[in-house]
Formats: sequence, C-alpha cells, structure tokens
Amino acid sequence: MVNQLRPALVMTALFTLLLGLAYPLAVTGIAQVAFPDQANGSLVRDAGGRVVGSSLIGQPFVGAPYLHPRPSAAGDGYDAAASSGSNMGPLNPDLIARVAESAQTIRAEDGPGVIPADAVTTSGSGLDPDVSPAYARLQAARIARARGVPVQQVQSIIDAHIEGAFLGFIGQPHVNVLLTNRALDARFGAEG
Repeated sequence: MVNQLRPALVMTALFTLLLGLAYPLAVTGIAQVAFPDQANGSLVRDAGGRVVGSSLIGQPFVGAPYLHPRPSAAGDGYDAAASSGSNMGPLNPDLIARVAESAQTIRAEDGPGVIPADAVTTSGSGLDPDVSPAYARLQAARIARARGVPVQQVQSIIDAHIEGAFLGFIGQPHVNVLLTNRALDARFGAEG
C-alpha cells in the first residue's frame, strides 16, 4: 500500500504545482504582455484618470442625450454579481409584457420605425456593452435634439464607433455604448 501511496502523492503534488500554479501564472504573464488592456479589464478612464467603466461590461445610461444600452436581466439591471439571462421562453407572458413595454418606451423616445431586436431583448449575460448599428442609429435623432446639434453630427460619431465582426466573420457589427457616449460628451460637452 505504501508503494502505491507514494506515487499518488507525488503525482498529486506535481500536477497541483503544474496546473494549479505554473500554468495560471504563465497564462496571466502572457496576457499581461500580449494584451495588457484586456487583461486588466479594458477600463475606461476620464481625463483625470478616474475609472468610469469598462468597455467590456454594459452599464445603464439614461436621459435623452445618451445612447441607451440594451435591456439587462442581471439582478436589478447591469449587476455583475447577478449576471445571467432571464431564461424566459418566447411565450412567457412576463417576457412578452416586458418587450411590449420596452417597445412602447422606445417609440415614445425615438419615434416610429423598425425597432431592432436588441433594443427590447436582453443578452445572455445581461451585461452586453454593445448595441447593433440599427439600434444606435434609431437613437440618433433623440440624442441630437437633446444636445441641440444636427442629427448628422451625432450620426457621424455613431458611424465612427461601429466595430465590424471579429476577423470579418465572427459575430455581428456592433457599437460600444460607453465609448460612443464618451465620444458624444467629448464632442458636444458632458450632459448632467
């Protein structure tokens, strides 16, 4: 029995050191060298160096002068500690009511038009930082009115922030809400 116990303990210690310590440290080190911004959370800072958010995690924006994110089902909304989808099926009456209410709010704020699906549905995590170009463009007129600028100027900022599919074929084009709102504030002044 001792002859079998010793190799088992040695292998356990070896693999613990290798896979529990060496491998995570190597991956962390490579990430810090190759992708330092992403490895540190893709934090967005203001002119004073204060962290205002992350380009990888959605956060709420309210008010007419700002690009609004897609709805969140994470906790009370954009709660990273409660990140998850709603798990509601398409025939769930609560989901149908929430989507109808969201659509009504969007029509009241942004006027008539086709409402993109991401404007009224949540992402799987509830923390999606991006919206579709169609949803961002739908909001351009409201943002321009609230900021007192021509809609073409807002549209140009939105268009400048459209990111294509990863590697040209993975995912869909998208607009990062936080980065676009920061660009709007930089160009037209921060709204309070």
